[in-house]
Amino acid sequence: MNNDTNQIQGKNGTSSQPGAGEKPPSYGANDIQVLEGLEAVRRRPAMYIGDTGAKGLHHLVYEVVDNSIDEALAGHCKNIEVTIHKDNSLTVKDDGRGIPVEKHEGTGKSALEVVMTVLHAGGKFDNKSYKVSGGLHGVGVSCVNALSEFLEAKIRRNNKLYVQKYCRGAPQGGVKEAGSAQGSGTEITFKPDPTVFETTVFAFETLSNRLRELAYLNKGIKIILQDEREQKKEEFLFNGGISEFVTHLNKNKNALHPVIYFEKSSGGVEAEAALQYNDAYSENIFSFVNSIHTMEGGTHLAGFKGALTRAVNDYAKNSKMLKEGAVSGDDLREGIAAVISVRISNPQFEGQTKTKLGNTNVKGLVESIVGESLRTYFEEHPQDARAIASKALHSMQARLAAQKAKDLIRRKGVLESSVLPGKLADCSEKDASKCELYIVEGDSAGGSAKQGRDRKTQAILPLRGKILNVEKASIAKLLASAEIRNLIMAIGTNFGADFDISKLRYHKIVIMTDADVDGAHIRTLLLTLFYRYLRPLVDAGHIFIAQPPLYKLKSGAKEAYAYDDAQLSKLLLEWDSPKNYHTQRYKGLGEMNPSQLWETTMDPASRKMLKVNVEDAMRADELFTILMGDAVEPRRQFIEAHAKEAQNIDI
Repeated sequence: MNNDTNQIQGKNGTSSQPGAGEKPPSYGANDIQVLEGLEAVRRRPAMYIGDTGAKGLHHLVYEVVDNSIDEALAGHCKNIEVTIHKDNSLTVKDDGRGIPVEKHEGTGKSALEVVMTVLHAGGKFDNKSYKVSGGLHGVGVSCVNALSEFLEAKIRRNNKLYVQKYCRGAPQGGVKEAGSAQGSGTEITFKPDPTVFETTVFAFETLSNRLRELAYLNKGIKIILQDEREQKKEEFLFNGGISEFVTHLNKNKNALHPVIYFEKSSGGVEAEAALQYNDAYSENIFSFVNSIHTMEGGTHLAGFKGALTRAVNDYAKNSKMLKEGAVSGDDLREGIAAVISVRISNPQFEGQTKTKLGNTNVKGLVESIVGESLRTYFEEHPQDARAIASKALHSMQARLAAQKAKDLIRRKGVLESSVLPGKLADCSEKDASKCELYIVEGDSAGGSAKQGRDRKTQAILPLRGKILNVEKASIAKLLASAEIRNLIMAIGTNFGADFDISKLRYHKIVIMTDADVDGAHIRTLLLTLFYRYLRPLVDAGHIFIAQPPLYKLKSGAKEAYAYDDAQLSKLLLEWDSPKNYHTQRYKGLGEMNPSQLWETTMDPASRKMLKVNVEDAMRADELFTILMGDAVEPRRQFIEAHAKEAQNIDI
């Protein structure tokens, strides 16, 4: 999808492509806009890249790749290569125009040096060189330079090769001409500074997921990822763009119709959308602005949802499928897989993670584009329209049938103890931010947990056996499950359209299961429930997994706990008389007495817990479908591929 040519067309043939004879914008040294200095980046890196852990580390790569994507959007780049080197340095190479190297009038320095050493310097800050641009924080490659132990820029431009090197943001000499070069492009090699980052080891899977996403969103662009450490290589090229994205989302599900795709531009908004319904029950919509995943949605997503609801209702009424009332948005989105991607010149982000689009004009424009396109499609494909409307009406009927059950878990004001689940051992603290809910399997573990807990801040909810697999179940079935009703009642937020995170009764919801096959299955069932129906709790960081020890080591009066085999081996080496020790392998939480369970798993001062987060929602959705869905073959393939990774699982 080009940007300088605005090649976004709908069936009406509208396009904002320049007229005949109109010259595309040039890209030279004086197109670089300088906005701000770079001094604070090394002092407070988290302000610019989010954090200094693995997430911030990979954000460096995305900042460099975003520059290449911007060149692609402007119609000047078709190939992007990302290479992880053995020393954990990384190279991003493209065949764009190459960063200008000529003298920049405003600073007297090379434009390349300005881009590399001045925060917010780049052609993307005016509408002349780039009309739209990615980059959530927009700090640019200068931020990468500031936080790198070393960086080398190679520019192919004007049939010449130019090179400049940097150390922790400071240029090591000027731009040097290093011979001739064929074609044009930019090549940035950098090594993250270990004095800044907690880890400097790039994760192939993390980069692969993001680059695949970018390739889906920017059709026709080839992105290659290579890892010299393990000789891995992946290529991403999707000429079908987000249509292929939706096909991928539904690949292990039964689709009800072909993918519906359209792209149009209106009022400065370029929008494209793809959607397809399946016979499952979960809603799976991904929204993007300028290739940025807007995890909190925003005005573009609201416009898409509003138009979809109106178009399907209109069709159902006009075709006499719906005689009275209306299908709600929640009913209508059951079983949908969709991608909505918009490009605008000045996106305004808001929300907790700055991934929610706030531009108010976008909602109406997207609603108009999507509504008109869907109405046209439904007229031309009545069989598909009927399948979608039928699915929505079935969902509505199931919801109405389950309304009585849903009323049982609807919170009205502050929950009284009389309406809390009978097996819940609640805590006395009223401040939800200090409260924790432990979900445990069975009365045995529940008994030890209830006795060993801090009664002021820790509540215990025992589960009776395995909960319903919600991946395969309708909302009616979900609400008929007493265990799920009890859990939602205890949490207090309700779910679906009635979800209200302000009613959350515990800010830490901890899954505490045994380290055996049954425990792993219960944990996966609970995670599926949280991901599919209580997703905001996952996104807000409220879901945790307890990490009880696997071993207890005892020698005389001396005791210690090991949480994995590596820690056990280390303890044995540290102990003076390893021959006189006794090792106990815990197979279940019920084997621990209350004081041991408190000391190892529940005491905030000594416990270990994993916070559940979803960095790659597309991969998470795919895994839940594979592991918990109806299709057997994808699950068999997954198990065969990952069987050797399984550790410490008791049968």
